[in-house]
Amino acid sequence: MTASAAAGPPAGTKSHPKVGRPTAFARATVRLVRRLVVLARRRVVAFNELWRHSLQFRVTISTLALSAAVVFVLGMVLQNQITERLLDTKRKAAVEQTQALADTAARELVGVGGESPDALHTRLENALKKISTTSASPTGSTAGTFEPVLASVGHDQADADPVFVGPFTSVPVRLRQFVEGGNLARVEHTVSENNATTTYLIVGTPLSSVASPLQLYLLFPLTSEQNTVSTVQNTLLVGGLVLLLLLAGITNLVVRQVVRPVRQAAAAAEQFAGGDLEQRLAVVGEDDLAKLAVSYNGMAASIQRQIRQLEEFGGLQRRFTSDVSHELRTPLTTVRMAADVLHASREQFPAGLARSTELLVDELDRFEALLGDLLEISRLDAGVEELSAEYIDVRPIATRAVEQVRVIAGTAGSSVELILPEEDASAEVDARRVERILRNLLGNAVDHSEGKPVQLTVAVNETAVAVTVRDRGVGLRTGEADLVFNRFWRADPSRNRRTGGTGLGLAISQEDARLHGGVLDAWGELGQGACFRLVLPRHQNVPIEENPLRLPPPDATPEITLSPSSVLEVQPAPDAILADRDPERDSDREEVGR
Repeated sequence: MTASAAAGPPAGTKSHPKVGRPTAFARATVRLVRRLVVLARRRVVAFNELWRHSLQFRVTISTLALSAAVVFVLGMVLQNQITERLLDTKRKAAVEQTQALADTAARELVGVGGESPDALHTRLENALKKISTTSASPTGSTAGTFEPVLASVGHDQADADPVFVGPFTSVPVRLRQFVEGGNLARVEHTVSENNATTTYLIVGTPLSSVASPLQLYLLFPLTSEQNTVSTVQNTLLVGGLVLLLLLAGITNLVVRQVVRPVRQAAAAAEQFAGGDLEQRLAVVGEDDLAKLAVSYNGMAASIQRQIRQLEEFGGLQRRFTSDVSHELRTPLTTVRMAADVLHASREQFPAGLARSTELLVDELDRFEALLGDLLEISRLDAGVEELSAEYIDVRPIATRAVEQVRVIAGTAGSSVELILPEEDASAEVDARRVERILRNLLGNAVDHSEGKPVQLTVAVNETAVAVTVRDRGVGLRTGEADLVFNRFWRADPSRNRRTGGTGLGLAISQEDARLHGGVLDAWGELGQGACFRLVLPRHQNVPIEENPLRLPPPDATPEITLSPSSVLEVQPAPDAILADRDPERDSDREEVGR
C-alpha cells in the first residue's frame, strides 16, 4: 500500500455510503415483479379463452373442482374418525393402566408419612422402580410405553417444596391441580425438550390409600399414534390425488365422446357454409348423436336442393334480363333513328307535334340508359365484370364528375362545391367506374337538394381514399339509409325527377365499390339532408385501417329527444313533406330516386 493510499481521503472531502447496489437490487425486484404480473395476466387470459371456447375443458375442470371438494370433505371426515378412534382406545387403555399401577404404588408406599424429604424421595424411587418393573412384565400395559411420575404434594404442603421422582416438570400445572384435589384426570400435552417436541397423553390419579397425599402420573407418548395419523393423512392425500386424476381422465374421455361429434358437426357446418354443399356427417350407431347426424344430413340435403333451385332461378333471371336487354337494342336503334329524323325536322311540325318529338327523344334517352344499366347489373350479378385498375389520382376524376353535373345542378338551382386535398390522392382504381359512382351520387344529391348547395369532398390517408357527397335537402327517414341501394327503390315517389335516373344507379355504384374492395354507405336525417360516403383502398388487397372522412358528417346536428311532457308543434314546408309510398304508382314509374 502506498503512502497516499494509506493516508485516506483528502482533507475537506466527505465519504458517502454506497447506494448504487440497493437501488439496482430494488430495480431488479421491480422488473421481476412486473414480469410475474404480466405472466400471470397472460395465464389468466389464456385460461379465460380456453374456458369460454372449450366445452370439454369447462366440463372437466368443473367436475374436477366438485370432485376435489367431495374428496376433501370425505378425507377430513375419515381422518377425524380414525384419529378419534385411536385416541379413544389409547385413553381407555391409559386410564386402566394408571388405575392398576396406582394400586401397586399404594402397596409399596403404605405407611408413608412424617419422613424427611430424603427418606420420602427414597421410598418414591423404590416405588417407581416397582411400577416400571410391573409395566415391563409379560402382562404389561396395553396402552404402550410410558414414563411414571410420583409426587408428594398436598394442600397442607403448599409452603413446602414438592418431593417427586420422574419428569414432574412435564406435567402441566392445571392437571396437577385436578389430581391434587383428589380427582383422576387426563390431558394431551406437548412437551419441548432438547429442541424436540413430544406430545403425551398424561393421566394422573391420587394415591388415596396412603396416609400422606401422593400422586401418580403416567406420561404415554403419542408418537406411534401420530405416525399412524400421518400415514393415514398421506394415504388419503395420495389416494385423493390419484382419484382426482382418474376422475379428470374419465370425465375427459366421456365428454370427448360427446364433444367430438359436435365438433365434427360444427366443422361440417362451416364447410357447408363455405360452399361445400356435399359435406355430410357420418352416421354411427343409433343413439342420440346418430339421430343428430341424420337430422343434419337431411337439413343439408334440403338446403342444397333449395340453393340449387335458387341458383337455377337466378341464372334464368339473369339470362332473361340480359337476353331481353340485347333483343331490345335492335328495335331501340330503329326507333332512335326514326326519332332523330323527326327531331331534326321538328321545326317544320306544328307546336304540339314538335313538343311530342322532343318528349320522344328524351324518353328514348332514358330507355337507352335503362337498358345499359340492366346490362351492367346482369354482368355484375353474373360475376363476369373485371376491374381495370390503375394507380391514378382521384382528384381529376372528381373534377370531371362535377363538371358533368353542373348543367343539371344549374337547372335545379343548386351549386356544386368541390373540396380537394392538397396532397396526392392516388389510388389503384378503375377510373371509369369511380367516375360513374361519383356522377350517380352527384345527380342523386342535386335531385334532392331542394335548390341548396351540394358539396363533394375528397380526403386521403395512408390506406384509403374517401369521397363524400353532401346535400342539405329533404334528407332520409330512419331506416331508409339501408334501403337507398336497393334496386328500383325510392323514398318519395311523388317527387319530380330532374336527372332522369333509372333507379339502378345507386345499386350499380355499390357493386362498383365492392368490386374495388371498398364501401359505399349513406346517412340522412329529415331536414338535415343526406351524405353518401365512398371509401376505396389505395392499394388492392390492402385492408382499410381508418376512414379519412366521418359519417355522419361533422356539420350534422345531433338528434334532439323530447320528453313525453314536452309539446312541440311544427308546420313543415310543403316541399319538405314526404308522401307515403304508393306501390301501384311505383310500378308504373321507371324513373326512381332515393
